[in-house]
Amino acid sequence: MAGLYFEQFSVGQVFDHEIRRTVTDMDNILFSSLTYNPAAIHIDHAYAATTEFGKPLMNSIFTLGLVIGVTVQDTTLGTTIANLGMSETTFPKPVFAGDTIRARTTVVELRDSKSRPTQGIVTFEHLGLNQKDEIVCRTLRGALMMRSPA
Repeated sequence: MAGLYFEQFSVGQVFDHEIRRTVTDMDNILFSSLTYNPAAIHIDHAYAATTEFGKPLMNSIFTLGLVIGVTVQDTTLGTTIANLGMSETTFPKPVFAGDTIRARTTVVELRDSKSRPTQGIVTFEHLGLNQKDEIVCRTLRGALMMRSPA
């Protein structure tokens, strides 16, 4: 189990995640299709060529999922009970096919669960960065985490 238990986190702790992923046009088309998102800005190259970007934008929900996904191995794999929600999610820079995305996580808050004594709540700030070190995604994620077994 690679994930950490609640007690193993500390406020201010930073994880620079090793896993990186170069995103592809097929990722964008497949994800948009699987989620029934027909927005031309994601799947229509001819249309996207007429926009200010000149090419399709990666679906932002794909970007969010990827950024959170690459954080799991170092933080919550096998020790999370549930995601409690994401907030303050922003996409400051666009993502395009061919960009390589990596993630950085900072623990911003720890609190005991009032209703579950064997668990605690961790608030993570996840940053997605591209190959130019530009922030392309930021979110706060609340996770219900296991405490260490007694």
